[in-house]
Amino acid sequence: MSIEILKDLVKDYGKDIRINLESVLSSEGAPGLSQTQIYGTFLASAYATKNEKLKSLAEEIVKGHITSEEIEGVKAAATIMAMNNVYYRYLHLLEGQDDLKKLPAKLRMTVIGKPGIEKINFELYSLAISAVEGCGMCINAHVHEIQKAGVENVGIQSAIRIASVANAAGQALLIG
Repeated sequence: MSIEILKDLVKDYGKDIRINLESVLSSEGAPGLSQTQIYGTFLASAYATKNEKLKSLAEEIVKGHITSEEIEGVKAAATIMAMNNVYYRYLHLLEGQDDLKKLPAKLRMTVIGKPGIEKINFELYSLAISAVEGCGMCINAHVHEIQKAGVENVGIQSAIRIASVANAAGQALLIG
């Protein structure tokens, strides 16, 4: 399936989103990212929106662009970040409760260390999900790991641009 079907579902009020979809899902529009990273980030962002229509369309769009192993890695990132974004956003927003902040999380997160796909891809997907879900603490942690792995700032920006446009597309589909 091409991106055209999704673009056709976004009404005229979302013209900018239609144009941006085409842009950010291309090598020219997402500098610093590989094709796998572009489509994996798009799928991860679609999962984070929790929009069933966008989820289904995104799964169809990425077929042929990323492997089934990569898709499983995206699903792992979306699942673990659903937990982590709630927990770490809570810690980030908590004020005047240093004793609570010092408690160990006691949450299993081994998939972060062994995601079954390239670690940098998993980090990019986790960053995009964290941006959609609004967890500043997770955003900072993933940006740090991505920079440490040598990804340039333009690649980080590209991942966030993809997440932003996917989120807007999900909103447009919800509005109808």
